[in-house]
Amino acid sequence: MEATHDVLVVGAGCAGMRAAIEAFDQGADVALLSKIHPVRSHSGAAEGGINAALGNASEDDPEKHAYDTVKGADYLGDQDAIQALCDEAPEDVYQLERWGAVFSRTEDGRIAQRPFGAAGEPRTAYAADITGHVLVHVLYEQVMKRDIPTYEEYFAWKLVIDDDRCQGVIAWDLLNGGLKTIGAKTVILATGGAGRLYVGTTNAYACTGDAMSMALRVGVPLKDMEMMQFHPTTLAPTGILITEGCRGEGAYLLNSDGDRFLERYAPNAMELASRDVISRAEQTEIDEGRGIDGNVLLDLRHLGAEKIHERLHGTRELSMTYAAVDPIHEPIPVRPGAHYHMGGVDTDLDGLTSITGLYAAGECACVSVHGANRLGGNALMETITFGRRAGRAAAEWALTHTTVSVPPSIEADSMRELGTLLDRRDGERPWAIRDELALTMHQNFGVFRREEQMTEQGRIVARLRERYERVVVDDKGDIFNNDLTQALELGFLLDLAECMIVAGLARKESRGAHARPHDYPDRNDDEFMRHTITTLDEGGRVTLDWKPVTVTKWQPQERNY
Repeated sequence: MEATHDVLVVGAGCAGMRAAIEAFDQGADVALLSKIHPVRSHSGAAEGGINAALGNASEDDPEKHAYDTVKGADYLGDQDAIQALCDEAPEDVYQLERWGAVFSRTEDGRIAQRPFGAAGEPRTAYAADITGHVLVHVLYEQVMKRDIPTYEEYFAWKLVIDDDRCQGVIAWDLLNGGLKTIGAKTVILATGGAGRLYVGTTNAYACTGDAMSMALRVGVPLKDMEMMQFHPTTLAPTGILITEGCRGEGAYLLNSDGDRFLERYAPNAMELASRDVISRAEQTEIDEGRGIDGNVLLDLRHLGAEKIHERLHGTRELSMTYAAVDPIHEPIPVRPGAHYHMGGVDTDLDGLTSITGLYAAGECACVSVHGANRLGGNALMETITFGRRAGRAAAEWALTHTTVSVPPSIEADSMRELGTLLDRRDGERPWAIRDELALTMHQNFGVFRREEQMTEQGRIVARLRERYERVVVDDKGDIFNNDLTQALELGFLLDLAECMIVAGLARKESRGAHARPHDYPDRNDDEFMRHTITTLDEGGRVTLDWKPVTVTKWQPQERNY
């Protein structure tokens, strides 16, 4: 065993670093483990802002924030979790500010807040359009201040389960080579989402759902896996995120006729409807021939150069670099792209999973505050609030227990399994399977879902899994063997794709990100206001169950945008 700690946090984005900071402040011996450097985490790509009812731009309070979140989630969010998020968000934002987060300001010096989709009040605090970048660096400063050790460029592969509790992680050391076991009394999973399941995605190459699959393989249920959110404004052709902050500042969406087409889909909220509504509207326009080369246009020109320079300079830079478009002078081509997984590892309000000692926070977890559709600005807030809660709970448990044991047999089995993969000389390269998975998921499990397409995708994934059994890793070396880690990531993605398809076929309704307009166009609260739960049976097949939604005060109503 390489080392032992009280708390080991796997993943070093906003959720992971906030969890590590909190666990350290509770007195625990903490370490971070990440396959990339913490400030390269995908949290840094979050642009638009972080939601908290500060009331700096209007009369606002946590109750309004909670109601907007419940309604935006299409009533699939757990209302106790949503209330906890909204009640604790303001103090968490002020904590970030005290640590040095440079938020944009109002003229009288308060934290500025902009309107975001489906929010009743302007409550999205922001740092221009690089909010995630600012928060990642602020949190990393706090990690360094506390001297929290970080196992950088360690690829987490397996969870160590012994004596019915999680006691560490087996990881591949990218820098030096070889499997290393890090023991821990408690483990917090915070590896982010799985957007790389899709060919068109805002997600970084590192977003391969590692934690979700590792948890699934040791018997932890995954919740609401069919709920993959498509962001309405991703830059063509790369999929790079163009922030909702553009629409918050007043940008328009136009079709090929120059019409603000959202008048037909969301006449009240227009460009500030929820993301699922706008993504479906855009895809409909494109499918019906009113797009431009498979895109619609995001028009910022009327905002003026001064506002774009002050509040959306990052967006302008991205547009000029990756699309050769200057939004001061011409509209930006955008289309829906896979963005955020509302589903994930099933946890309670403190991040605890069904296995003692194993916690999860951030996008890889499903607590569930986002339900069937996440509101922009709530994801960064979730990483901070539930990262903090998981860090505290994991530290409290670890500090009242003393032992960590990793049986040699677990390490030996892992070595043997990896050896079998590396020793294979003939077979298929992983990239071909990964590319086919991403392309077919986009075609068959995208903005709109159809029974026959989802069924076909299930068959495709089954065939890809068979091919994966014969996958070959050409690089047999130890140092920076990305060939190996990408093969292991592919295994994670295939697990999650199967969970998503099984859950999607079972949910015979349209709710939030799960839109089935051709066979089940309506939301069905009588049968399906409940969470899908996917697990693996003893034969390694995905099985489906259901779990009730926690309702405290708001009964389902029709969403009217």
